[in-house]
Amino acid sequence: MSELHVVTARANRQAPKKSLVQAQRHFAYLSVFPAALLLIVLLFVPALVVIAVSLTDWQFGTSALRFIGLENFNTLFSDPVFWTALKNTLLYVAIVVPGTLILGLTVALLIESSPSLRGFYRAIHFLPVMSTMSAMAIVWGSMLHPTIGLVNRALSVFGITGPNWLRDEDTALLVIAVIGIWQNFGFAMVLFVSGLKSIPEDLYHAAAIDGADGIVDRLRTVTLPMLGPVMIFVSIMTACRAFEVFDSVSVLTQGGPNYATEVLLHRLYTESFDYLRTGYGAALTVVYLLIVVCLTLGQSKILERRVHYS
Repeated sequence: MSELHVVTARANRQAPKKSLVQAQRHFAYLSVFPAALLLIVLLFVPALVVIAVSLTDWQFGTSALRFIGLENFNTLFSDPVFWTALKNTLLYVAIVVPGTLILGLTVALLIESSPSLRGFYRAIHFLPVMSTMSAMAIVWGSMLHPTIGLVNRALSVFGITGPNWLRDEDTALLVIAVIGIWQNFGFAMVLFVSGLKSIPEDLYHAAAIDGADGIVDRLRTVTLPMLGPVMIFVSIMTACRAFEVFDSVSVLTQGGPNYATEVLLHRLYTESFDYLRTGYGAALTVVYLLIVVCLTLGQSKILERRVHYS
């Protein structure tokens, strides 16, 4: 009987613990449910709808549609404009991401090296991130005007005749990329400043004892390795923002000249809302999303191998 009483007493003590664990588990599920519901409604359901529409010939504004399978995708992959837009988008990302990282880190290092007016400089450099790109694109268009623009007038002082920046196939995409760097580097700068503040000073003292007391040595042995996690986050976020380039292209070049600045998102908008080829635009959306997801995951995997987590 004594053993039975002992077992019963243990069971009675464990019962409240189990009920507490179950209550915590139910509370966790209830806490996650609203966010999960929003994720499903706002992300997964629209994605499934887009995939379904991409398999039809539906045109925006009409009620009739017909299932055509993969015909939109066959048309897409045989369209030379799509491949031009893809090439321009990848080239734009290849310019904007490293340019943003280098400029953002450089500005962050300069700000942190000078104790005076740090807050002012941070705010000034962060302003492009907060500005409306459509409005700023108009300002850039005025500055890059071939005859009365500020850029060509400044070059004329040195006897240089500036090109028609936005109408020249050789310079148009580069100009759009420079505008993208200007827009994004403030975001990178703020994150790098936060990362620099989290680096312990003891590491710099230890590096100096080991002989790494120069600026380049400190940057190579301490700063960059310790900024690895921030570098990954900034790279992925900048790449995602770069893939979303649309406003500057739509306002300044409309994809021209001769598709020199045509990018995937602008092509998607043109096909869906200008030409009203909604099914074809949905197929382009599916391909666009797959490319972004694959490149983001690939970028994350590659960079994580070279990152030091403190």
